[in-house]
Amino acid sequence: MTYESLDDVLDRAWNGHPLTDGNIRDLLALRDEDDLNKLFQTARSIKERRFGNKVFLYGFVYFSTYCRNNCSFCFYRSSNKESVRYRKTLEDIVALASALEDAGVHMVDLTMGEDPFYHGRKKNESLIEVVSSVNDAVGIPIMASPGVLSEDMFLPMKEAGADWFACYQETHNKELFMRLRPHQDYGLRFNQKIWARRAGMLTEEGIMIGVGETIEDRADSLRMMGIEGVQQVRAMTFVPQLNTPMEELRSPSFTEELVTLAVMRLVHQDKLIPASLDIEGVKGLKPRLDAGANVITSIIPPQKGLAGVAQHELDIDTGERSPGNVEDMLAGLSVTVASRSEYQGLVDSWKHRLPQEVLV
Repeated sequence: MTYESLDDVLDRAWNGHPLTDGNIRDLLALRDEDDLNKLFQTARSIKERRFGNKVFLYGFVYFSTYCRNNCSFCFYRSSNKESVRYRKTLEDIVALASALEDAGVHMVDLTMGEDPFYHGRKKNESLIEVVSSVNDAVGIPIMASPGVLSEDMFLPMKEAGADWFACYQETHNKELFMRLRPHQDYGLRFNQKIWARRAGMLTEEGIMIGVGETIEDRADSLRMMGIEGVQQVRAMTFVPQLNTPMEELRSPSFTEELVTLAVMRLVHQDKLIPASLDIEGVKGLKPRLDAGANVITSIIPPQKGLAGVAQHELDIDTGERSPGNVEDMLAGLSVTVASRSEYQGLVDSWKHRLPQEVLV
């Protein structure tokens, strides 16, 4: 640490005092084992003070792998001929969401690429129909992750039943953003979270680790997440994908993501932080929870023809990412699955506090 001892900075975070930009950069740069243990312990303690030892489970329905974008990092980029494309029927989507509800998840995440079938149709009626039909069928919160929408789509999305809206910026370095998402509009993507909140939805932001960003970039993203006012923040390790411009780029050390998650917890103490099964599968679960995460995402029912995002096949059809297997794994950890009423109460309290207008 440069100006203050690590213990002083961690004490400041524990006592709820804001960290300086310099503090955040220093924490993100920690690599000494003893220092990391102190960081992770503080992150766990802050998480447990705010949320107890409870975790929340998110079911995942990736209902279309078609996409109009050509992102440099993504297996489903429009030009990738190695990608297997599918588009689930409305009946399949509803059945999958219902099965996840029956299996005990707290929320179902309806995810797709920016499929021209949905994005190109007048007023996106088909996308609204997907959300509305799932909302009619399930009694748990719904997250919509459809990519970039026009501003006038957000109120209909909320009225159709979406409680959450997710749209990851990946990085808040605009030059790096353009290399990752060529021919896409940084400001338009950033405003998705603003417009979703204005319409009455909770929002999630996410960044990618190991795509050419610096420690300063990561620190800036943590700051921008606060400005966006999101209720859920995540960091995911980059995984190189076949037949993409970033295929030869190596994944960073797992420590890079764990440190970022822990610092996220210190900076955003009252937010949900996912531990994704989409990178190492179930074996990466405990380290992420120990670093301050408290949501398990990308839970996928096996043998349903669904794919993941970062790892499109990892642990899916073996059943290791199924709700039942994840809950069995948690039995060996010092956490318990929250009740549905606890999660719904959290969602309702956040919605009640959403401002009518948000600064852009």
